[in-house]
Amino acid sequence: MDRVRVSILGATGLVGQWMIKLLANHPFIEVAGLSASPGKVGSKYGDVVHWFIPGDIPEYVRDMVLVSTDPADHKTVDVVLSALPNDVAWSAESKLVNAGINVVSNASPERMNPRIPLINPEVNWEHLNILREVKNNWIVKNPNCTAAIISMPLKPIQDLIDALHIVTLQAVSGAGYMGLSYLAIDGNVIPFIKGEEEKIDIEINKILGKQFLDRYEPWSRPIYVTATRVPVKYGHTAVIHAILNRDTDANQIIERLRGFRSLPQEKELPTAPREPIKVLDRVDAPQPARDLDPMAVSVGRVVTRNNVLRLVILGDNLVRGAAGITILTIETMKALGLL
Repeated sequence: MDRVRVSILGATGLVGQWMIKLLANHPFIEVAGLSASPGKVGSKYGDVVHWFIPGDIPEYVRDMVLVSTDPADHKTVDVVLSALPNDVAWSAESKLVNAGINVVSNASPERMNPRIPLINPEVNWEHLNILREVKNNWIVKNPNCTAAIISMPLKPIQDLIDALHIVTLQAVSGAGYMGLSYLAIDGNVIPFIKGEEEKIDIEINKILGKQFLDRYEPWSRPIYVTATRVPVKYGHTAVIHAILNRDTDANQIIERLRGFRSLPQEKELPTAPREPIKVLDRVDAPQPARDLDPMAVSVGRVVTRNNVLRLVILGDNLVRGAAGITILTIETMKALGLL
């Protein structure tokens, strides 16, 4: 199989570190370059990274010399994977695309651009097909980490849903390594995350809608979100109350969730979870300390009463919600013949 050569922007951050870890020994994706902030350019990766995630720095990147985000440093790759901070991402990404380089980005700017597909591979891989009509180079965006996690269990039941009420309990790692002080979160719950509630609403509606070359039709369901930050290291939880368009037994919901499979599973892609939605029977599940899966979304406490469905869901915000979804998108594009 032909290899896909990639470079990683923001390689020293949490998401960049997870990309590097997940791509070690990948069967067909090869990391050909790493980029970091200007002060680190020219240094060896292993000398400057503060490795924070589990395990050691993979040997294949220890001596790799960091480059800039300038397109000249990425001419030899097939796709650039962007894990850049939101405030600098679009400037670098747009320069790369204008220079003829393809980009898959985890950053939020331009996610709602009607010409840019917003991809959660199991949920809306079909949206990638518009790239067949793009004459020049392209950029693909990942969803917000919470929207990526929530949209998975919504997909197999979306035809039943009239409206959603969601409360999130989001881990501190979602704010980045330097994003939240210990004193702010220790023993605390913060019932506000700037911009998060709006992102979850509009991004889920885009993902579950229809994508065309120059526009998209949203799913158009009202989604009411309260986003909170909790003192958990990894794993975003959400409590969802869905208003259904008909009375539906909880067992029917569970059957749909457990039976859900999509193109990444059918193609047995390397990063795809075999069981993308795990329905847990324990009354106290899911819990970040016990049930967190890197790429699958765990679901528990499935209850219906009249036309209201309650779900509690859990997903890995750094893997399923960021680094892993980026890699799975590349794998899906390869399977579709787009790379």
